[in-house]
Amino acid sequence: MQLRNILLILVLSLLAIFAALNWSAIMAPMPIYLIFTTIDAPLGLILLAITALLAVFFLGFMVYLQSATLLERQRVMRELENQRELANQAEASRFSELRAFLETELQQLHARNQEAQSHVETRMVQLEQALNLTIEQTGNSLSAYIGELEDRLESNPGKLLP
Repeated sequence: MQLRNILLILVLSLLAIFAALNWSAIMAPMPIYLIFTTIDAPLGLILLAITALLAVFFLGFMVYLQSATLLERQRVMRELENQRELANQAEASRFSELRAFLETELQQLHARNQEAQSHVETRMVQLEQALNLTIEQTGNSLSAYIGELEDRLESNPGKLLP
């Protein structure tokens, strides 16, 4: 129990004990002066009734405050849950956008890689053809020089150098 509830029960218990011990004095009639008239009534009983009415009013007010607080708490919890769902949806949307962006970037990177690879392969073929042509020309030139040397050697067998 909360301290407030324990204190309220204690005060009401003490009031009930006090009223029971002094019941004869509470019920003793005495003249009560009102604004326009005077009546004979038990003043203690009237004060006890007013105290009981105030206690009932206070109890009703506490019940009202607690129920209003509970309703407000439930409303805030619903709003919080809605905001949490919106945040989760936004986060999921961001993840989807990030995934789409990464997939697009990877596809572009793959396309650039394919393009660079085909460019390198084309360049390698061109260089291979140029190298083969150079080798063939060098071989032809070398064959021509060797043929020329053979002709010189055959025409001048005694002379090796020109």
